[in-house]
Amino acid sequence: MPLNSRDAWINRFVLRAGLNGIRAAPRSILTSVAVSGKMHSIKRFIPATFVVLWATGFIGARYAMPWAEPFTFLAARFVIAAILLAILTLVLGSKRATRKQALHATGAGVLMHGVYLGAVFWAIHRGMPAGFSALIVGLQPLITAVLAGKFLGEAILPRHWLGLGIGLIGIVIVLWPKLGALGGGVTAATLIASLVSVLGMSAGTIWQKRFASGGDLVAATMWQYVGGACLMILAALAFETHTVIINGELIFAMAWLVLVLSLGAIFLLMVMIRDGEMSKVASLFYLVPAVTAIIAWALFDEQLNALQIVGMAITTFGVGLATARQAKGRTVELRN
Repeated sequence: MPLNSRDAWINRFVLRAGLNGIRAAPRSILTSVAVSGKMHSIKRFIPATFVVLWATGFIGARYAMPWAEPFTFLAARFVIAAILLAILTLVLGSKRATRKQALHATGAGVLMHGVYLGAVFWAIHRGMPAGFSALIVGLQPLITAVLAGKFLGEAILPRHWLGLGIGLIGIVIVLWPKLGALGGGVTAATLIASLVSVLGMSAGTIWQKRFASGGDLVAATMWQYVGGACLMILAALAFETHTVIINGELIFAMAWLVLVLSLGAIFLLMVMIRDGEMSKVASLFYLVPAVTAIIAWALFDEQLNALQIVGMAITTFGVGLATARQAKGRTVELRN
């Protein structure tokens, strides 16, 4: 019976170890190593996938905002996401979160989902141009890096600070053509809301990393949306009329934002927060406006000029510097 490539590699390794007088590791261990290597290869695609999915959130919001008030829409989105995740925990048999884990995840969700998205959607709903809002939100990686150094003890190297700075410059270049006509939407209230959204996302991810990253990811994400939903329900009751016009665009936007963003993208973000350094994870948000501009160009025929393309290249270079791993000495290569 022919062997697949993994089994053939394992058998060659065992045979060579025996010929050289080396005690071979059990086959089960070698198989586990091979599977682990495959999972590591899959995880390499998580950052790029996250950026693309997260960028589509702005497109979904564009479809939804004309038909529903922001807090009401987000409250419904978070409730639906929490229910779907609760069902998923039952299907998967996920380990239940302890009371402490649930409280920490809920707190992180209030900040990451409620404060961040609530403030962004409110500012845009009040007339702030999406491009200007995205520019302010672009401060998030820098703020997260500062907080990560203070509260998580992460060592931010000069190369990483340089990368964060270059990335911010690239963001300004990408968004510059959209800042020409600010109109009357840039007010003290909308500026404060945008800054609050930045602080909410930065503080929420730090909270998640420090206090809530040890439990089951599906259960933790469910509790996050419980927290976000509670805040948005209170905000909707206090400040909105709950007007919703149900049509195809709104249904599409809700389905996309719940399934692709609230479940898919957020789950990938939780994996990166659990496994990586917060300053490096946060730097990925620099790529979102560039990817959003490309998607808007493809779907809505929005203008994409040479200056923006240069800005995208600069941003990508900055993110590369900010996320680069420091070499850890020499490695020994095993050749066939």
